[in-house]
Amino acid sequence: MAKQGSPRRSDDMVEIDLRNAGLAAFLAWLWPGAGHLYQRRYAKGILLMAVVLSMYFFGLFLGQGHVVYASWTPTDKRWQYLCQLGTGLPALPALLQARRVFGEPKQPPLWNGFMAPPEQPVRPESPDELAEWHERLSYRFELGTLYTMIAGLLNILAIYDAYAGPFGANEEEEESDNSDKDSDS
Repeated sequence: MAKQGSPRRSDDMVEIDLRNAGLAAFLAWLWPGAGHLYQRRYAKGILLMAVVLSMYFFGLFLGQGHVVYASWTPTDKRWQYLCQLGTGLPALPALLQARRVFGEPKQPPLWNGFMAPPEQPVRPESPDELAEWHERLSYRFELGTLYTMIAGLLNILAIYDAYAGPFGANEEEEESDNSDKDSDS
């Protein structure tokens, strides 16, 4: 059972000091694994950092930096970005790129278009940039999108773990529940 406060050890349970659970959750969102490192749960923090970031950056690599972008235009609603945003800081450059491309005044994307949305709006007289990405990258565009989305969703679970602590029932509560059921019979 996880509770805030000083760590104690008894025969039945181990209490984990979650420190400031809200701050731990924010740090876990900002950089995967950081909330657990803050809570001094080093093995879990390093494992989460390695798994989530490896999956995210592998997906980004597969899609050559185009699979993570923020767009909410009538022709391109990028729902996938909501999942990708679960990884925190690694997904935030896409918001900066979207602000530059869609904001006023409109500006060209930074970093050679890395994490920038495709050129909008799609016009019949101009080449469709998103279609070109799909054609050039083939299945890697969808696979890269999937990897980055799963990384973000996995980190959402890690954020919850940093906030609420590890899941586990107290044995005393289970025994009392079982004895109540037996006495009812």
